[in-house]
Parts: sequence; structure tokens; C-alpha cells
Amino acid sequence: MNMEQGDFVMPGDVIGVSEQFLPGNWTYEDEGHIKAAVIGNVSINQRKIAIVPKTTTPLLLKVGDTIVGQITDIKGQRAMVDIQASIDSGRELALPYSGAIHISQVKNGYLELLTDAFRIGDIIEGKVMKIMGDNIDINTEDPEHGVLKAMCSRCRKFMVPTEEDNVLYCEPCNRKEKRKISLNYDN
Repeated sequence: MNMEQGDFVMPGDVIGVSEQFLPGNWTYEDEGHIKAAVIGNVSINQRKIAIVPKTTTPLLLKVGDTIVGQITDIKGQRAMVDIQASIDSGRELALPYSGAIHISQVKNGYLELLTDAFRIGDIIEGKVMKIMGDNIDINTEDPEHGVLKAMCSRCRKFMVPTEEDNVLYCEPCNRKEKRKISLNYDN
């Protein structure tokens, strides 16, 4: 496993260990091993190991990107998001991403319950605020960010916006639910 400058690698190949190197571009750390994220050649610069891609550069998320994802879980003050696409690019994401929205990053002002903004299964739009390793923080404070599509938590039919601020209505079961609705909500 002694990788040297210029060695050809494939995605998932172990190229170093975290005790010896810091992960650089197109690499990721997995249980102490630094692995290649793309096809390319190893590049070593002092203590940083990276990959120089051989193909067109894959799309990786960066701070400021607008994403679309699905709420997979709500735990206390954090909503977990399975990130499915970056709106800023027409290309598919290179790696599977998951992120989280903290209750303080949902909207301007106070929000008592996170379930008044999101429910499991909601499709949301948000902005990447911070990336630390595989932890991605998402913000939905802007009016165009929030829930794009929601299903009723009782009958799982799609809901429609009402005249009330941030309230959706389920026609089949005559139920109203609160959400942090995006200006781009899909009727």
C-alpha cells in the first residue's frame, strides 16, 4: 500500500493513512484510511495526499451550493437530509451525501418544534453552509428555501399550500400541517 507520486488509482483504493497524510482533493477518509474518490494519479505535497483526476472532474458539494434532498429523520433539534442533487449544476453528484438542518438554521426567528417546519419524507431545498468531513450543515432561512413537496403525515397524499402562512392542506383527509414552505413549492 505504499503509494508514490504519480501512481494510478481507482475510486476506493487506499492511498494512505490518516496518521501519515491529510486528505486532499478527490480523496476521503474512511476509518483511518485515505481513499481515492476518482480515477487518477496520486499527488503528494508534504503531508497532504490528493488525486489528480484522469477524467472530467466529478461534482462535489461546496459551501454555498443549493441542494435538493429528502428529510430522512428528525432527532431533537436536527433534521437529517439525504442530499439528492445540487441545483447549481446539471450534473449528478459524485458521492452520496447526507446533511443536517439545525433548528436555528430553518427560518429567521424562533421555531419551537422542528416538526412545525419539516416531516420525514419532505423534499426540501436548502443551502450548504458548512462542510466538515462528511458532516454537511444546511440552511433554509431564505424564502426560496424550505419544503418543495410534502405528503400528509396521516394518509401520505401530497399536500397543497393554503392562504395561511406556512400551512399545507391535505384534501383527501381534510388535514392541515405546518411546514417551512419554499417559494418554489410544487403544487
